[in-house]
Amino acid sequence: MYAYKPHYACFNCRKTFKRKLLVDINRDLAYNENVNEKPSKCPECSALMANMGLDFESPKKNDIKAWAHIQDLYKSGITYHSCGCSGPGYIPKDRTQLLAFLNEKRDNYIKQQHFWANWVAPETTSENQSDLAKHGNYIYNLPKGFRTGTKNNRVVDKEKAIVYWAKRVKEITTKIKAL
Repeated sequence: MYAYKPHYACFNCRKTFKRKLLVDINRDLAYNENVNEKPSKCPECSALMANMGLDFESPKKNDIKAWAHIQDLYKSGITYHSCGCSGPGYIPKDRTQLLAFLNEKRDNYIKQQHFWANWVAPETTSENQSDLAKHGNYIYNLPKGFRTGTKNNRVVDKEKAIVYWAKRVKEITTKIKAL
């Protein structure tokens, strides 16, 4: 049985290739913790290729504008990875939409950062439940490791949350500047 193969793109040659997975070649090696797959190199120019995901469809080779946009998407961390069932999610169609999408994401990250900077941890179970009802979207946007305790007595590490969102803001700002 062969797995759904990921698509790799070479932005220099403006070509795509599918690559067999290690599990298709040697099952024993694929499940060995000590073995890592080698990066994909373009068969034509030997440059490293970008893993664009399972649902990627490349533009025509002579569509330079589309290839530049796909390279911008890749640089900003947007690829076509999914299980193949529901698709890769929202993919901006041009540079303007991409910048608007990234700016909106950055604004959301800043909003999260401001919330955590001003958040006061609840002290009682009833306050905790009320806080969860009001601010659940902020709490559940954090990685699970930042939340401990039980459902009724949840504890959130405020300092980790502030650092986490500051890091996310910095990362996305860097991506926006790189475009």
